[in-house]
Amino acid sequence: MRYVKPESFEAAATLLRDETGISRILAGGTDVLVQLKAEMVEPDLMVDLKHLPGMREVIAEDGGFRIGAAVSGAELGEHDALKAMWPGVVEGVELIGSSQVQSRATMAGNLCTGSPAGDAVPAMVTAEAVARVHGPDGVRDVPVVDIPTGPGKNSLSKGEFITSIYLPARPAHAGDAYLRFIPRTEMDIAVSSAAVSLALEEDGTVSSARVAVGAVAPTVRLVKDAGAALVGSKLDDAAIAAMVHAVEAACSPITDKRGTIEFRTKTAGVLAKRAALIAYGRAGGQL
Repeated sequence: MRYVKPESFEAAATLLRDETGISRILAGGTDVLVQLKAEMVEPDLMVDLKHLPGMREVIAEDGGFRIGAAVSGAELGEHDALKAMWPGVVEGVELIGSSQVQSRATMAGNLCTGSPAGDAVPAMVTAEAVARVHGPDGVRDVPVVDIPTGPGKNSLSKGEFITSIYLPARPAHAGDAYLRFIPRTEMDIAVSSAAVSLALEEDGTVSSARVAVGAVAPTVRLVKDAGAALVGSKLDDAAIAAMVHAVEAACSPITDKRGTIEFRTKTAGVLAKRAALIAYGRAGGQL
């Protein structure tokens, strides 16, 4: 195995493009190092990106934040301004693994892994987060919702990798939240999950809303009808019921040892309701 620390993103992209064997990227390492130890994979090339510019920085940009792909969950949890603007996003990232894992795990890695149950992804989707992708053909910005394509799969081409994720600015009366259901109390994989991000008018009426669910489809799913059900309401019972109905209709889970189709579908609706109420309160709404 060749271990390389390239001097630039361009050099890294070239290395990954030209490698004819198995290649892996090292940014957080919480997946690839476990796979190496378990002998699940034996890369011919390991490209370390942690040292490159911006990879370990959180930078204010256009009223929002650009988060380097190697910034850990622990570091995000200590960033007060980011937590104040996007608490639901940070909540999702902070649910990944143990305290030790938190010191290395990254939101970009959680995204690229392609797990439908990735805790960082639903809130990023509702935040309209955008991934910056470097590759052999240059740089492109891709909405986070378009990165996962199926379990363990993503839309990145050979030689491409994420260098940062951008969380946009938001209005004063806005809030978000992320919730998941797990069988154990911690360090478990979501049976179902939901994230809600919304903004309010001065009178507390929802002016915009986005709802996403995880672990109930091949990828994290943005449920546009669920968000639309909340717009124009103050989260009255009818609006909540319409949102839950839309969420349940959007679910297409499987039955496995962690939960049945029926259970996952039901809990996704319940979690979306609870996340919506939390987000509404964070936005300054009075129920």
